[in-house]
Amino acid sequence: MKYRIKFSKYSSMVFIGHLDMMRYFQKAIRRAGLPIAYSTGFSPHQILSFAAPLGVGLFSNGEYADLEFTTEVKTAECKKRLQSVMVEGVDILSVKVLPKDAGNAMASVAAASYTVKIRKGHEREGFSFTKDFDRFMSQNEILIEKETKKSSKVLNLKEFIFDYKADADSIYLLVDASSSGNIKPGLVMEAYYQFLQMEPEAFEFVITREETYTRDHNGQLISLDAVGEDL
Repeated sequence: MKYRIKFSKYSSMVFIGHLDMMRYFQKAIRRAGLPIAYSTGFSPHQILSFAAPLGVGLFSNGEYADLEFTTEVKTAECKKRLQSVMVEGVDILSVKVLPKDAGNAMASVAAASYTVKIRKGHEREGFSFTKDFDRFMSQNEILIEKETKKSSKVLNLKEFIFDYKADADSIYLLVDASSSGNIKPGLVMEAYYQFLQMEPEAFEFVITREETYTRDHNGQLISLDAVGEDL
């Protein structure tokens, strides 16, 4: 049976990288005594995958992992047992059973939403980092150079920002997080500060991933946990 876990990441755990988070969950699943399924072959491993790896230093209220169990476990019981072995900085928010035809979490990701704020102690006197964001987004094009593993390419960043909102002290971004787009909020902020003819300071921003999305059969964005159901 396929299950999808939604969890948050905060406190000192934001400094744990993706590979270490995978190892952490592998051990937590064993400690929780859950009937995790293993792959076959010479070196069996837990059938466990994560959606849209989170950058180091980012907070999140919408992280996801898919896993398979060899026997049925009630979703409430699974959530309780996993939460009991979590350290401070990771909370299990929900557990859903996936339909048999559900796509893999990582391959299904279409978008992600983020909140960007100025880190306490990094405020600049007389400067509001949100007040010109509407003007920044009103441009016909926002051309940037994005580095890839083998080269770099110029793209129109505006095409990959699906929605945004700037209020008094934060900027909300809904951006393409698919394998073909995969826009990071830091890239948006770099382009915004370049527009302002400013340089962002190191560790200036507090960035929180609020949710991770896939698309339904009609092409509409839905949260990844909207795919499954309680058991």
